[in-house]
Amino acid sequence: MKLLVSNDDGYFAPGIQALTEVLAQLDELESLAVVAPDRNRSAASNSLTLMEPLRLRAQASSLAKVQQFSVNGTPTDCVHLGINGALGYLPDMVISGINAGANMGDDVLYSGTVAAATEGRFLGKISIAVSLCGDQHFEDAAQIVKQLWPLLIEHFVKEDNIININIPDLPKEQIKGVKVTRLGRRHASEPVVEQLDPRGLPIYWIGPAGAAKDAAVGTDFSAVESGYVSITPLKIDLTDYQTLEAVKDVSFS
Repeated sequence: MKLLVSNDDGYFAPGIQALTEVLAQLDELESLAVVAPDRNRSAASNSLTLMEPLRLRAQASSLAKVQQFSVNGTPTDCVHLGINGALGYLPDMVISGINAGANMGDDVLYSGTVAAATEGRFLGKISIAVSLCGDQHFEDAAQIVKQLWPLLIEHFVKEDNIININIPDLPKEQIKGVKVTRLGRRHASEPVVEQLDPRGLPIYWIGPAGAAKDAAVGTDFSAVESGYVSITPLKIDLTDYQTLEAVKDVSFS
């Protein structure tokens, strides 16, 4: 198996380093390439860099079978390069993470972590996104990924979906188990934060994400809050089939 690993926190982030170290131990691994942004590109979503060139720079790695590269672009750029020729071979699978912070509910629309996996899916590769709902227990989260690996390969991953995994920020022994979930939903985000720059002109910061609105049993929010790993299969097709069915006989002539 040839793996492509990316993220949106940067190639140097503790999450991607912990994940790479664990994946490098897989018996079926032939090669692993880390292709990740050269800086934090959180919330980059699915953006591609089209108006300037991208540079792939080799970075040192002490792990056998592992190559590591940084890219002056977005997570989607990184996966696009990794699959479409920059490595000189085709990876079999894309794994994005481990992100510092949850990617649940509406977050998946903004998330660079999920976007990296989405690009893998667009390009026909099995894709998984992994997030830690905090920023402390990355090594524990990586061990959970390793533990779940056979289950994911056998039952979950396929070429027409994305597997979105969110892990509570707890020591491994305190994780209660795993739940297969649907996406929850957040309230509208908090208002923007207005400040003044040194010249007295207004500047704005995007406000915090809204609290969970739909965190019912069965959602990713509920699972993580209860101490369980959340596994949510995602589809790319955004068609509103309910409306499509309701208006299929409407005449516009």
